[in-house]
Amino acid sequence: MNEKTIVLANPRGFCAGVDRAISIVERALEEFGAPIYVRHEVVHNKFVVDNLRDKGAVFIEELSEVPEGATLVYSAHGVSKAVQQEAADRGFRVFDATCPLVTKVHKEVARLDEQGYQIIMIGHKGHVEVEGTMGQLPPGKMLLVEVVGDVAALEVADPDKLAYVSQTTLSVDETKDIIEALNARFPNIRNPHKEDICYATTNRQKAVKELAEECDIVIVVGSPNSSNSNRLREVAAHLGVDAYMVDNASYLEKSWFEGKQKVGVTAGASAPEVLVKEVLQTIQGWGHETVREGEGAEESIVFVLPKALRREGENKQELNKG
Repeated sequence: MNEKTIVLANPRGFCAGVDRAISIVERALEEFGAPIYVRHEVVHNKFVVDNLRDKGAVFIEELSEVPEGATLVYSAHGVSKAVQQEAADRGFRVFDATCPLVTKVHKEVARLDEQGYQIIMIGHKGHVEVEGTMGQLPPGKMLLVEVVGDVAALEVADPDKLAYVSQTTLSVDETKDIIEALNARFPNIRNPHKEDICYATTNRQKAVKELAEECDIVIVVGSPNSSNSNRLREVAAHLGVDAYMVDNASYLEKSWFEGKQKVGVTAGASAPEVLVKEVLQTIQGWGHETVREGEGAEESIVFVLPKALRREGENKQELNKG
């Protein structure tokens, strides 16, 4: 059995939140015409962003870049209360493409704050989702933990009135150690009712673990600024296989596959399937001709579009995790 094989992870690629965010920008362009202003990259994938830019989307970081009377879309990562207030004050037509699972964390932050809890966020400093979630409260009110070592350095007002939330795109394994450290130091800390790490992140990490156990090398299709794509590569590498993340097929190097029998391929939640197909074609051209689909969780979740952008027959109920 020396057949060189490619194993495709399931699930991989677009999740419901990414699908919804891209559709919101596309529908806004159709309904209101170009330009449509988008605060931050709507999802972290260069191919997707370039495609939307070609259709008339203008990606900005500061609302000062948006002219009066414009249509504005928030990215899937969410925005702070300050950004929302500024947009309201300036009278933009706003469509919120924040992933509903990120919005769920924002609502939990508001509830916990109302109940008098000091909130700790597990996440990566500077990531736009973290900035948006921590920005649900006034500056300095939430505490950020990036690694286990940060837990010991936390200075809290009342160790018996603490709660934590997580960035949705982290690895399950990464947060597990931090959560254990938080619970060990603060035995009365309030844990979320449900895991904050989203279903799509969890499913893709489980699938990549299965690839890593079976394959000699794992390729993750995703852009460098995509948190969930980076975590997929890290999860595979942690299990001892060569793991590489590529934005598209042009980043592949033939030498990576020399002496490798089984190649695992997956894609981050913001990476389109067209890029996966191009990666497959390149690897097949180098001798790994057989492709088979791996087994994994089926995803049937759909998030409804904003009412003003829906078309007839699209009034489905929004489906959440669980």
